[in-house]
Amino acid sequence: MKEIETIKEFGGYLNRYTHESSSCQCEMTFSVYLPPQSRDDKVPTLYWLSGLTCTDDNARTKAGAQRYAAEHGIAIVFPDTSPRGEQVADEPERYDLGQGAGFYVNATRSPWSVHYQMYDYVINELPALVEANLPLLPGVKSVSGHSMGGHGALICALKNPDMFRSVSAFAPIVNPINCGWGKGCFGLYLGDDESAWQAYDATCLVNNGAKVRDILIDQGEADEFLHEGQLLPENFNAACEAQGQSCTIRRQPGYDHSYHFIASFIGEHFEFHAKYLKA
Repeated sequence: MKEIETIKEFGGYLNRYTHESSSCQCEMTFSVYLPPQSRDDKVPTLYWLSGLTCTDDNARTKAGAQRYAAEHGIAIVFPDTSPRGEQVADEPERYDLGQGAGFYVNATRSPWSVHYQMYDYVINELPALVEANLPLLPGVKSVSGHSMGGHGALICALKNPDMFRSVSAFAPIVNPINCGWGKGCFGLYLGDDESAWQAYDATCLVNNGAKVRDILIDQGEADEFLHEGQLLPENFNAACEAQGQSCTIRRQPGYDHSYHFIASFIGEHFEFHAKYLKA
């Protein structure tokens, strides 16, 4: 991994890196915030998965997370949302498919399957890379994200309950097999067999018995995508209640889908994760 930028923040450093990804078969970019505590000891890590159209840069500049990471002594890893490059398949006229819209799945259909292996990248390749090269406690990690990234955080935790100590999300796409975004991408990435889609759907995973210790979700009530039926938190809540999965979904009046919403509550999410990462 090659460091291409470093910025001092809150006593720690926000660094940006590139590397050649074996999962995605292209050069990938990611950022890491190392809190000041990492100068003396290895620290736990929160993985932040971003939403549609984002790169690693959105959350690190808009969410206000580094202040709380420094307070709690937690590193943050910000992956990109998809493979990128001239050789990578894309649909430039669509913001919800292709580059910037990897949906954290392992694509199985051509041409997407060549590069779009974001699930393996986030679960296996990137953690191994950063834990081998940075002062991060091996295996002591949690995951969070926003919108498409909230979907990614939930499926990564539910499919790997022993890998992440905690999971939270902001306005996640929790039932993609039943919303326009999910249907529009899953068919192209994964094929026509909807049973393959269910493996990347948080509501289906919970209904099929997947379980984690606890889940925290914040959802803005003025979120335009909530009212368009893209997010479907009521479906996920029903699945959690039916299966006995501990989950707190906080409906926040007046908040939309933006990073203004995330910045308003990100400190409380760090408190939630710190309970488990510092245990």
